[in-house]
Amino acid sequence: MNTAEASIRRAIPGDAPVVAALVRAAYGKYVERLGRPPAPMTDDYAALITAGDSWVLERDGLVVGVMILRSAADHLLISNVAVAPEHQGCGLGSRLLAHAEAQARERGLGEMRLFTNELMHENIAIYQKRGWVEYDRAEQAGFHRVFMRKAVAAE
Repeated sequence: MNTAEASIRRAIPGDAPVVAALVRAAYGKYVERLGRPPAPMTDDYAALITAGDSWVLERDGLVVGVMILRSAADHLLISNVAVAPEHQGCGLGSRLLAHAEAQARERGLGEMRLFTNELMHENIAIYQKRGWVEYDRAEQAGFHRVFMRKAVAAE
């Protein structure tokens, strides 16, 4: 798939059920490994979308990716990025991360941050390949998390 065929837009309230289903599908493979649903599977997407910093990636009119951002004073937090399983591995996650970096730059923030579960080894490797650096590990809300950051490249 050509990622140029996909477009990113702000999520709207009507997207909440599709986003929730996409997140369940994307993270479902981790339930057995973690012994419980990953945190993104339990989020209230209607509330997150209403809060206003949720983005969806569409292809052919279908939502195939989602990203939830949160601005802090000195960084942009990517609190969730997910791509529908049948669309993984073709650059859509990278496209969402590039959009986050553009958002950080637009907001005047010099750093992006995210966290993932330490048992999601493949995600950690993906982020490291894309220039993210681990800066902490801690237990938070009962999850063992790996905290990562990346400087925002100047344009």
